[in-house]
Amino acid sequence: MTKLILSLILSVTLFASKDIKPSKIYSASGGVTDIVSYDGKLYVATAASCVDIIDIKTKKILNSIKIPQIKDFMGDTIDAKVYSVDVYNGMVLLTSEAPKGIRELHIYKDGKLKTLIDTSKGLIIGKAKFVDDNTVVFDTLGNEMYLYDIAKDKFIWKIDVKAVDATFNSTFADFSLNEKRDIAVVADESGDLKVVDIKKAQVIKLLAGKNLDKVFKVDFKNNKVITAGQDGRCVVYNLKNNSSYALREKHWFLIYGAGLSPSGKLGAYSSDENNNVTVFNTDTRSKLYRLTQNNMTLTGILFTSEDEVFVITDSDKFNFYKLK
Repeated sequence: MTKLILSLILSVTLFASKDIKPSKIYSASGGVTDIVSYDGKLYVATAASCVDIIDIKTKKILNSIKIPQIKDFMGDTIDAKVYSVDVYNGMVLLTSEAPKGIRELHIYKDGKLKTLIDTSKGLIIGKAKFVDDNTVVFDTLGNEMYLYDIAKDKFIWKIDVKAVDATFNSTFADFSLNEKRDIAVVADESGDLKVVDIKKAQVIKLLAGKNLDKVFKVDFKNNKVITAGQDGRCVVYNLKNNSSYALREKHWFLIYGAGLSPSGKLGAYSSDENNNVTVFNTDTRSKLYRLTQNNMTLTGILFTSEDEVFVITDSDKFNFYKLK
């Protein structure tokens, strides 16, 4: 009888959540692809050849970092999609679309945009992040990771992340850095995660067996890792105690977005076909909130504090939620 009562309590805890509507709706120049926050501002990558810098309090676009438009295979001039954005000590790093399927890496500093890696390198860069003031790390769609020296304009190292899994030649999907920016967790279409030591230039750990298909998104906070999987699973890994578990909704669907709060105590993932987002306690697995009224497919979830969350979609509009 006692076990039955405990089971019922656990079921209520796991499946009960409070619906929350967005308290603010923000607008960007185009469909949003990536977002980071820094010094009270949002840096919003778009499909409209720019990164918008938005004041969080006023919701106003303070400035837009614009990149050149490109010509498509028909010769028409089109906007260049910005795939990723990062900010470090006021510098902005962005990856953008270039002709013939190639991508370029740019840095915006002191009001000027400079191309670090152009089309001559022939790289299809997936995502790029600052490691420190003078080095950046990025991954290509072929799952090769590079460390690049900005001042010397040269590659420090290159490693083949996909070679760790000899049974699967997997393409890159996403990666996330820890707070010190010295460890990366790389996700790809194999479902397994590779933990990369930036200083050692090597994969030091494999997180495997929980996601059985492509991982779309990964986040890494306070020794916890969260995934959004094509197999309909949101997986949480605790690197401190080497534990892991998978969350899966009753009805299968693709989970496109996931994120962690700064402490790692809260996780969030896209949890149904209506683009709602479930926020849960990563220790107890209890579902706390459901973030509603996201009208398009999710492209990212960003916690700016323990109770403030931005949810971005393919739209030029994105939602802000206050949890408490």
